[in-house]
Formats: sequence, C-alpha cells, structure tokens
Amino acid sequence: MPASPRETVPTTVDTEVAVVGGGPVGMLVARELALLGVGTTVYEKLPTPSPVSKASTLHARTAQLLHRRGILDAVQPGPPARRDERGRIRFHFGALFDLDLSRVVDEGPAMIASPQAWAQEVFAGHARTLGARIERDSELTAIHQECDHVRLRLRETSGNTRTVTARWVVGADGARSAVRRLSGIAFTGTPATVSALMGEVRLLDPWNAPSGWQRTPHGWTLLWVSPSGRSRVCTYDFRGPHPDRHSPVTLDELREEVARIAGREVPMDSPAWLTRFSDAALQAETYRHGRVLLAGDAAHVHFPAGGQGVNLGLQDAFNLCWKLAAHLRGGAPADLLDTYQAERHPDAAAVLHNVRAQVALMDPAPRTDALRELFAELMHFDEVNDHLSSMITGTSLVYDMGLRRDAPLVGRLAPDVTLKTAEGTTTLAGLLHAARPVLLDLGDHAGLREASAPWHDRVNVVTATTDEPLGTTALLVRPDGYTAWSGRGDRRDGPELRDSLTRWFGPAR
Repeated sequence: MPASPRETVPTTVDTEVAVVGGGPVGMLVARELALLGVGTTVYEKLPTPSPVSKASTLHARTAQLLHRRGILDAVQPGPPARRDERGRIRFHFGALFDLDLSRVVDEGPAMIASPQAWAQEVFAGHARTLGARIERDSELTAIHQECDHVRLRLRETSGNTRTVTARWVVGADGARSAVRRLSGIAFTGTPATVSALMGEVRLLDPWNAPSGWQRTPHGWTLLWVSPSGRSRVCTYDFRGPHPDRHSPVTLDELREEVARIAGREVPMDSPAWLTRFSDAALQAETYRHGRVLLAGDAAHVHFPAGGQGVNLGLQDAFNLCWKLAAHLRGGAPADLLDTYQAERHPDAAAVLHNVRAQVALMDPAPRTDALRELFAELMHFDEVNDHLSSMITGTSLVYDMGLRRDAPLVGRLAPDVTLKTAEGTTTLAGLLHAARPVLLDLGDHAGLREASAPWHDRVNVVTATTDEPLGTTALLVRPDGYTAWSGRGDRRDGPELRDSLTRWFGPAR
C-alpha cells in the first residue's frame, strides 16, 4: 500500500485542523489532536460555554475509551451506576426497565453520569493545556476548499467577519451543522413522527408531581424531580411532529403539554431553558468530503432513547483523531482516513435502527400494550438481555481489521490487563494514555520484535508478562484501543504482523 506523502501547506495557515463546534465531541477532538501534536483550533459560535446538559449518560464502551486516555475519573463527577440488591445494573430499552447491563460489561463501570456541559469543559481544559486554541463568538458562515487547505469565513455577534485557513476541518457543530450544510453533504433517513419538549423548571408542588417515566394514553411524561431546585421535565407526543420544529418553546406550552398527557395540572415556573426535539433519524451520507470531516451529531442524529447519541460522538472522536494525525504527519496508508467512514458509519446506522425500534415500543396507543408486555418478558432471557445490553453499552462493537483468519481479540477492544515489564507494573490502558499504537509482546518473541523494528518510530513495542488469560501471546493495539492483530509466536506471525503494521501505520522505513 503506497504511503501518503506529508502534506504541503499553503504559504500561510492559521491552524492545521479547524474544529467547528465546541460541544463535548468537538472539545474531545481538540484534546486528541493536541495530544498527538497537531495544531488545532476550536471555533465555537457561542460567546460563552452553555451550562445546559441535554445528555448526561456515558455507557461502558465510552468509559473504557476514556480510561485508556487516563481521563475517566475527571469526566465522571459522581459515582458509577449502582447495582440493585441482586447485583444488577438496571436500564431500559423502549422505556422497559428490564435490562441488566452488568452481564455484558467485563471492565469498568457499565454506566456513569457525566453531564455534557461538565465533560465538555474537562475536555476543553485538557485541550488548552496540550496547546489547542479555543476561539468563541466565531460562527461559520462560509467554507471553501482549495487543493491543499480550507478557507472558513467566521462571523462574530458584533457583525465583524474574518477568514481563517486550515489544512483540515472537523465539523462537530451538532444536528444543524453548518459544516455539513455548507459542504453539501446529504443528511438522510426517516422523518419525525414524535414531538417532544424538554426543559428545566421549578416545580411548585414537587411532592405530587408525576415523577419518573409515566406512560398514559396521551403520551409520556418524564420528570427528574428536585424538590429544592429546578427539575428536568420532558414530554413525548406521538400524534405527529412539531408544526414548526424551530419555534421557541414557552413555559405555557410545556405546562399545557404536561397537563394534557398527565391528565392533571403540574404547577411550574422559572424555566432555566426550554427546547423541542423529535424522533427524526438522520445520517450523513459521507463522513468525509475532501478536507472536511464530520463527527458527532453533525454526522448522525436520533431520538435520545437509551442515551446513545453523545456516546456515538465521543467514539467518533477516538476513532478519527489518530488517523487524521497520522495523515498529517506523513507516512500513513493512503486510505487510512477512509476507514473512519467504513468503521463509524455502520455503527451509527445500527444505533439509529435500534432507536427506531425503541420509539415503536414506546407508542402509547393500546395496540402496543401486548407488544410491550411480551417484549418485557423476552428481555429476561439471558440471550435477549445480552444482545440488547451490548447494543446499548457499545460493548458488542467489532471492527473489520482485514485479517484472512479468525484470531483472538482482533477487531475488539483490547482488555485492560495488568502487565509486568522490566520498568515495573503497568496496565494496557496505561500504555495507551499517549494515543500511540502498542505492540504487546507477552511471550518474549524476538522474531516479532525484529519484524516490527522498521515501525519503531510509530509503534511502541512493550515486552511484558501477565497473569490474566488472553488466548494469545502478542497483540497489536491501535491508538483507539482496538486490536489490529494477534499472534502466538509461530512462523506465520511475522508476515501477518508486517501486513497489519503496514495497513494501519504505513510502510516500513
């Protein structure tokens, strides 16, 4: 596979990578790229960070990836999800709380609460420390691609405009992405059938409010009640989409919708914020257009069933950034960036599919009652529970690594085992903190170390032992933690290892 030459740059360039959008996904992209030495600038249209956290759930796979960068504790402001008296971690599918996530999570927490505004600022702080710049009050109004760079026109709230140049652009600017729209990338899928409202308000009689998830013949109310502060209030109306998806929500509208669905008044005032959303399930037809890449809600949106959206976006960032950094630094395989689309697009499509199924199960009409009862029974079968739980948590994800044979762990997240090295005890997650690939030699295979020597500048080779069974004695682990190759030290390992090293990290030097 031919190498991609180190890119030439225009005479003047403001930043190597422009990240448009300063939410949690955009800030994690900035952190990952800065960690890898890429000059990165975030351009965010809001003058100040938003305190609003519409999402707050991080599932197991996202937590595992954060752990492999050593930042899970910082992103997790509180304790992980609690187990019930039987050791289960209860979660829902289609608002049927019969899943036990603990059965499919072998490492770390099954779920943590991490409000997106909190995680966003943790990532932003790390990005700044690592050298990234964050420029607020910078709304994208135009984008133009040249042969070796991209020009972006930015506008401030004062009306002033400026033009900046970047070698690459990552659009992480949400469901209404200006990057996607201005780049002409199609956003297709299924239209809205549900109208939903959400906001944070003060409940005037919190003790008598319909707390939790409540299904009535008229829809759903979801209330996370806080007697001493503002409560999160949400409604789902299955009669059809909003007449005007973009019109502002008023307190009267939310109050009337809660009363209609609940069948009684729920007094409230003092809204902190209000918003509307739908169950439209849309996906960018391509995650790359020339020098423009998409991540997070700019690439895929869906109804927030199961709290999967922000997890998809953060996993996009982990998958994309090491590939983009390698492309920028030169020597990467010519098609390395194409694997971002190949790996992440199907994962998001699968999530959109399971969310559509959950919306169908949540239909409040009596015709759905029998289906919900039957589905709840099925969820208590181990195989059904494990299938749905691994889908929600992301732990079932396997990437195609292009090997011609089945091999232990290949395509899967490499387990975080404890390792004994000549320098002391560490863990596999610890070896990935720097976002560099690792060839882990657990059998003192001199031949493998010799075979990998031409990649010493790009791959860390670690000889170690472990007491934890892995079914293999050698692993090639990508910077995102996924296993690209595994072997046992036999004669065929050398050629296969070299093929995998070339496939993911470029030709030998």
